[in-house]
Amino acid sequence: MSNSNKQVPIRGLFIDGKEVTGHSTGNGPVDASLKAIESHVKSGAEMVLYSVNAISGSTESQGEVTVRLQNSGRVVNGVGADPDIVVASAKAYLSALNKLQSKADRVAAQG
Repeated sequence: MSNSNKQVPIRGLFIDGKEVTGHSTGNGPVDASLKAIESHVKSGAEMVLYSVNAISGSTESQGEVTVRLQNSGRVVNGVGADPDIVVASAKAYLSALNKLQSKADRVAAQG
């Protein structure tokens, strides 16, 4: 396995109604994608769980990603699904970030 950094562009990400673009480097495309998102949102959240599961058993199955983020004593889970694991990861990360931003949504992490 290679431990080389991968550079990934982002597009189609909207923050406060404005599309943002950019790129980031990480230890693989998932890491780079999540770092690219974080570079724009600057949440300061710590990822405490990253989990991938197949939704179905076929070769064309979707990946379901669960991301658990922690910030200021608050822990939330985000879930995303897509045939592309990088996209599923970004969806899960954004889902968790949205929950962190929501004052009304107090989701207790389950272990």
